[in-house]
Amino acid sequence: MKTKSAMIAICGRPNVGKSTLTNTIVGEKVAIVSNKPQTTRNRICGILNRGETQFVFMDTPGFHKPRTKLGDYMVSVVEESVADVDLALLLVEPIPSLGPQEEALIAQFRQRGVPAILVINKIDEVEEKDNLLAVIAAYSKAFEFDAIIPISAKMKEGVEELLKACEGYAVESPWFFPEGMTSDQPERQVIAEIIREKMLWNLEKEIPHGTAVEITRFSERDSGVIDVEATIYCEKVSHKGIIIGKGGQMLKKISTQARTDCERFMGAKVYLQTWIKVKENWRDSDYLIRNFGYTD
Repeated sequence: MKTKSAMIAICGRPNVGKSTLTNTIVGEKVAIVSNKPQTTRNRICGILNRGETQFVFMDTPGFHKPRTKLGDYMVSVVEESVADVDLALLLVEPIPSLGPQEEALIAQFRQRGVPAILVINKIDEVEEKDNLLAVIAAYSKAFEFDAIIPISAKMKEGVEELLKACEGYAVESPWFFPEGMTSDQPERQVIAEIIREKMLWNLEKEIPHGTAVEITRFSERDSGVIDVEATIYCEKVSHKGIIIGKGGQMLKKISTQARTDCERFMGAKVYLQTWIKVKENWRDSDYLIRNFGYTD
């Protein structure tokens, strides 16, 4: 059988639904999701095999104006992801105007000669579908997109049409990943990200952005139980107290929710232990950023 592949970057401003779309396409959770911006920090590949074609969808961090070295790293991940792909998907909300993030991404497409499809997400939140025409008009003036496809990643509406459009960009080549593989992320990294996701959902707005998770132990017993020890790093002593919570209740809640998702991901019982440490201003430390796995 002749095989094809397509490398596709999913990009857009923070919180437009890139990770939700990646998970919907792949059919399982490969990227963490929250209602807070800048959830994704690394480029995560979601892999979908359909017939002879392997699609590799790169979920990228939200494109934003960085304020820390970690932010600089996240923006560079987006720019590098767009550099050498078969197709870029610009994911936007149904708002009839472009922000600086969209303009900067379009400039990247133009500079690198990357074909792009405009994907208007969250159409389930649009009461009058005619309002989408103004969104389409605004973006059509800014760039000549190969196609414009409205979707709802959450409701799975329009996703099949998007996949059919992506098929046209596949090129004849060997598959990059073995059959059955749905993500390029190692198990340790996925578990660390699951723990961070639960902090994003449960903690106040700014605190989880100053956290990182390091898996310090990952081993399997003869019985099949997986032992995981994780250290959560935060930037302030006061944040440590909030993460632990009164009587340790918040940390217990985060750990319990994370363990449930880890067991679903691993398909095995997981024994999870978590600790908290303070590393002030780690987001501006090149050494610590690399140490926590944010490397090119």
